[in-house]
Amino acid sequence: MANNTLFSFSPFCSDGIQGGYGPLEDFENEEAVFKEKQVDHLSEIKAGETTNPISAEYRVKKGAHLLEDQLQQIQPTVSDAVEHDKQIPHPSSLASLELLRNYGSGFKKLKGEILNDVSTETNVVSHKFSTEEIIRLAAARFVVFLAQMYDDHYNNMPMHPFGFALSDTLSEDEMRNVELVHYLLAAAEKVGYQQYDRATRLLLRFKWVSSPAGNPVERVVFHFAEALQERIEKESGRAAIMKGVIEANDDEILRGSSTNSSFLTVYQQLPFSQILQFTGIQAIVENVALERKVHLIDMGIRSGVQWALLMQALAERQQDCRHPIELLKITAVGSTAIEETGKRLTAVAESLDLPFSFKAVVLLDMKDIKEELFETEDDEAVIIYASLTLRAMISRPNCLENLMRVIGNLNPSLLVVTEVEANHNSPSFVDRFIEALFFYGAYFESLEICMKQHDEDRMRMETFLGCLIRNVLVEEGTERTVRNVTLDVWRAFFARFGMVEIGFSEASLLQASLFVKQFACRSSCTLDKNGKCLIVGWKGTPIHSLSLWKFPLP
Repeated sequence: MANNTLFSFSPFCSDGIQGGYGPLEDFENEEAVFKEKQVDHLSEIKAGETTNPISAEYRVKKGAHLLEDQLQQIQPTVSDAVEHDKQIPHPSSLASLELLRNYGSGFKKLKGEILNDVSTETNVVSHKFSTEEIIRLAAARFVVFLAQMYDDHYNNMPMHPFGFALSDTLSEDEMRNVELVHYLLAAAEKVGYQQYDRATRLLLRFKWVSSPAGNPVERVVFHFAEALQERIEKESGRAAIMKGVIEANDDEILRGSSTNSSFLTVYQQLPFSQILQFTGIQAIVENVALERKVHLIDMGIRSGVQWALLMQALAERQQDCRHPIELLKITAVGSTAIEETGKRLTAVAESLDLPFSFKAVVLLDMKDIKEELFETEDDEAVIIYASLTLRAMISRPNCLENLMRVIGNLNPSLLVVTEVEANHNSPSFVDRFIEALFFYGAYFESLEICMKQHDEDRMRMETFLGCLIRNVLVEEGTERTVRNVTLDVWRAFFARFGMVEIGFSEASLLQASLFVKQFACRSSCTLDKNGKCLIVGWKGTPIHSLSLWKFPLP
């Protein structure tokens, strides 16, 4: 076997699993080796054993390439004392394996201060396994399999018993889903090291079992398999036009600024956006409690319906003669449908008898943004709201840095930032694949819980999510526009501009916890604090971050 394999795979034994996909001819020798070692190794795993994860060290590069090369894991050291007849994994395989192992053990789940009392522990007595748990089970089995193939190298790497402690509780369908994800991981490994013929044969073996209209596991595997197939075709020169490229007219959806009715319906039925908006508005209200003139700049407005809540809160101050609102001004940045948004908000302000003005800043490209467009006044409190705006410019660092300079020159009293809390920007294809699989697995399950199986709006949303998945996995360079990064990366980036993170009040966090309880899926939506930031997740898997920032006084 080649020494440059990220994590070499052969199918785990399907004996005793009805409907197993069966062995692949190319991997018969590897499977035989695995079967010889499997019994002895599994007997060593003790029920209830806990993990002792190897800590990941991170570094952040300075300059415009900060976000491109962010948070590279320090690769574990391989012992030099290796017998010549043993398979030696490529050093980068160890870093990818560590990432996968951390996910398989649940190490990558929320680890901060839990704000709502949702338990994400697995109930082994009577439990229907979630999509994220199915993927973790597959990851745990995959890691243990690799330990058999490279046992001398991984003896000191603690393995999590999650997959084996719970395997007896799996239903037949759940076991098939675990196997399906296992094959998907195998195909990703082959694609990662350009073993395209072997990857294609793996895809042919399981792709037909997945479905864009099946259970959440089948749906997410379908879209990831499509992405792998497209990457194979592109890298092999067999595809002239790639579906994975985000079209220009999809940019508003990518930034979360679409007014398309299907996407608005999804945003309303899923809890994430509403929780973030509600908590962000609460922070704004507290920040401008003593201000008479408030200028809100929305860097990527959608329908703007959330600002009706802000208007209502400010209108209530009109009864307080000490701090009445003299003017609420909203400046909205976007490319289409902004004027209609302005008309709706103006009507709301009139119904509340709230002094109000609205200005639209139409920008076809954010590179053209400049502070003169916003017409700020010295006696107004400037609030900047950036929801899923910054990530769209990660692939264009000069544009992003220009935006940050503009924001700094506007000198806002508060900057509210909402971003996707995931790392989909690693230069390593396999690392991106692992991170994206767990993130989108959780997101697809949230759609399953919150919407009907064959809901047309849900299907449209999942089709678009599939487009994002393909962009993450298929494209490279400037064509890879979906480059989500984690809060730690944004913190390092904001620090370059002297920005200071501020926390949420106890009242805001309490209101956020109470707001979650209004949703039928409240037992699955999790709130967590990462430092001063709020993380909204699904069963412990981070989905979005909400953070508050200020610039230091001049």
